Amino acid sequence: MELRHLRAFRAVARTLSFTRAATELHYAQSSVTEQIQALETELGSRLFDRRGRKLELTPAGARLIEYADRVLLLVEEARSAVVDDPDEPSGELTIGALETLCAHRLPSVLARYRAACPRVKVIVREGNRGELYGAVRRGELDAGLTFGSPPADEALAGRTLAHDRLMVVAPTTHRLSSLDEVRMLDLHREPFLATEPGCGFREMYDRAVGGLGPDGPVVIAEVTSFAALCSCVAAGMGCALLPEIAVSGPVARGEVAAIPLAGAESRTTVTMTWLRRRERKSALAAFLETAGEVFTGLGVAGSSVPVPPKIPPRTHAHGNG
Repeated sequence: MELRHLRAFRAVARTLSFTRAATELHYAQSSVTEQIQALETELGSRLFDRRGRKLELTPAGARLIEYADRVLLLVEEARSAVVDDPDEPSGELTIGALETLCAHRLPSVLARYRAACPRVKVIVREGNRGELYGAVRRGELDAGLTFGSPPADEALAGRTLAHDRLMVVAPTTHRLSSLDEVRMLDLHREPFLATEPGCGFREMYDRAVGGLGPDGPVVIAEVTSFAALCSCVAAGMGCALLPEIAVSGPVARGEVAAIPLAGAESRTTVTMTWLRRRERKSALAAFLETAGEVFTGLGVAGSSVPVPPKIPPRTHAHGNG
């Protein structure tokens, strides 16, 4: 069973598309197809079925994916153990983050990290919370940045980097825009826009004000895109509940107003999550250290759980190139 066959299988299993898998792997689509066929021949089982225009894993494929993840993760760890230099991190580091964190927090971390570890190639991926946690578990991401607490999973480690206020986002002419803070009683039957269930922003909404029932706001529409959500608020459709850093741009441009939410559930966290077994990867250890330093420098650092020991001081000077 060749590693390239497993990599091709995992890419197709994740994307459920030979075309997207080929693009991701930088292969010709015909090459991906040949590798899947070779793997199926070796195993004597079909791994994918096509139902109309939809590609699906067969039961055999669904059983194989867990093993493929584990094998490829172990191979990558073995390579790192041989070539890794704690004093001079190198190789690739793949970081995932929510859309708003990619735009508003991650760039500062990446700039500092690039200066400290110029030999590391950083790959950034965007996704929702569920996608990011799944990718971290499978070893496809070295770390993920999200809002809220990480899932309870012994395989994962996490650190709270920051606490952020929850803001009621309203049209600039809305009655709430003149308040210093929004109390729960101010939200009675107020039309609200929210993201779909399962999204991190929707969980914030449900936790903070969803329990008010008929005394609270009413979700009149669900919007999947954060940008579309802010645009709908600006157009006067209703209000929304979002972290302060997520709406700093629209507020600065005068598109919407943002008023702090009062009460016990008026804050959220920015959390970094990684796979415990990857803590010995020097590029990841350096990134965790850098992220903590940057958030502390921003004055938004929160409480944390223990993180891997700091890597030894780097003894070689390098430029940014």
